[in-house]
Amino acid sequence: MRYSKPLITLAAAAVMLVFIGSCKHEILGPASSRGGGGSTPVGNTGDPCDINKIYFQQQALPILVSNCAKSGCHDVASRKEGIILTTYDYTMSTGGIRPGNPGGTEIYKEIANGNMPPAGNTPLTQQQKDLIYNWIQQGAQNLICQNMCDSSVFTFSGAVKNNIQNKCQGCHSGASASGGIDLSTYSLIMVQVSNGKLWGSINQLPGFYAMPKNGSKLSDCEITQIRKWMDAGSLNN
Repeated sequence: MRYSKPLITLAAAAVMLVFIGSCKHEILGPASSRGGGGSTPVGNTGDPCDINKIYFQQQALPILVSNCAKSGCHDVASRKEGIILTTYDYTMSTGGIRPGNPGGTEIYKEIANGNMPPAGNTPLTQQQKDLIYNWIQQGAQNLICQNMCDSSVFTFSGAVKNNIQNKCQGCHSGASASGGIDLSTYSLIMVQVSNGKLWGSINQLPGFYAMPKNGSKLSDCEITQIRKWMDAGSLNN
């Protein structure tokens, strides 16, 4: 089945996304109101990204926000155990991060032993755990590189699955899937593709709940990857 952009956009007028429930993230004020001076991400976005570096803003932060910074856990309002994981500054000041020492970092130990996220949520994949480990091992820097995405890559396994897994699945999976929407498998993702809700939400179109919830919108490149995948038939490739 082929889902062209016009058809999906037309579907926006008829359906609304119900991605609501327990997964609520905080919208933060200006850096000066967050404490820590609001550090600026470091990186030259004009250069190719270094595949050997972990870029906190593009790679580590979305995993923490989606899987850990939820209502009742480590968002600003809940700050369970005093830990907030919604921004780099909060993560560094409250998360007990020990740059260069993952084994001495409490939140990583909880991630590694499967206690974070807690039972009832989909566990982090080994790839996600390794990414957090490597970020800390490399000095827990606030790096950014906006050229990581390649819009010419748009297979499900090569692009779409990773985008959803790292930025959506933390809320929309497991027994406590927000709004009853589960995006943990290809077949479940296809339900939301078929009814037009996935497209409407990631584009934050009128009539849909904007996704990621109160987080940064997917980049234009990431949205293009998903559009191309849909236009090519939304294959499990």
